[in-house]
Amino acid sequence: MRIVSLLPSATEILFALGLEDEIVGVSPECDYPPAARTKPAVSQNLIEPEAMGQGDIDAAVVAHLQQGGALYHVDVEKLRAAAPDVIFTQNLCEVCAASVQDVTAVAAELPKRPEIVSLDPSDLDDVIRCIEKVGAETGREAESRALVDSLAARLDAVAERILGIAERPAVACIEWYDPLFNAGHWVPQMVELAGGEELLAQRGRPSRRIDWRDIVHAAPDVVLLMPCGFGVQRAVKDAHFMTRLPGWRDLPAVRRGHVFAVDGSSYFSRPGPRLVEGVELLAHLFHPERFPKEWPKDAVQRMAG
Repeated sequence: MRIVSLLPSATEILFALGLEDEIVGVSPECDYPPAARTKPAVSQNLIEPEAMGQGDIDAAVVAHLQQGGALYHVDVEKLRAAAPDVIFTQNLCEVCAASVQDVTAVAAELPKRPEIVSLDPSDLDDVIRCIEKVGAETGREAESRALVDSLAARLDAVAERILGIAERPAVACIEWYDPLFNAGHWVPQMVELAGGEELLAQRGRPSRRIDWRDIVHAAPDVVLLMPCGFGVQRAVKDAHFMTRLPGWRDLPAVRRGHVFAVDGSSYFSRPGPRLVEGVELLAHLFHPERFPKEWPKDAVQRMAG
């Protein structure tokens, strides 16, 4: 089978199922596991987020969408050379990857029409089902079931260790700073599973723009900075957008030293297997006495007030 993945989370799943040799094309954002970087990119992001500020990225995204343009260009010649049997993409977020409509239009120009599979989870349960779906589409049902069982066992282990915890910290997860966005979809469920209470979003609902007053009014015990698509270094670098806001130092989380920059790209933004690792990381931050594991600085950094 010849597989093209235009979705970083799908690429992670495919590698986890042992299908690395059958992947013949990826997106530029498919960077995990590291071997994914060796695969030919058949799509292109039309903006350069690494070289832009958060406000500039937001403005560019809005401009593209208002003009009816796509943020990703799928190269029909590269796709023709890849000759895929199946293409994995999504229709969940116009910003994250090529949409199923764009992929369908390009695939229509190929001599052989590939199957197009869209992965569109809204919560962590859906992410698990997407792993099973990838397994079914690729003939790796046994491998996908084994992966799902191992992830479920890890989540059960977290649940067992938070049993009996009376106090759950009130948590604010920030997915974008300029403008402010909460972290929706699966993140509120991850917070709940880790023994916290998400204040700014609801499970299964998309991320949305919020007002600074929403955060002040929520008075969170813990603030998590997890800009979508970026790691800890960028989360820390851009934190001045938050720390300069009026009343920042008065937030309970800031006063208690419970503001953390986390690797959003690896553990929170992408709906793949590593979301379970994100739950384990949150459990450590919320209840370190029960989850004493030390995490590396490229996963999480405590922010100074």
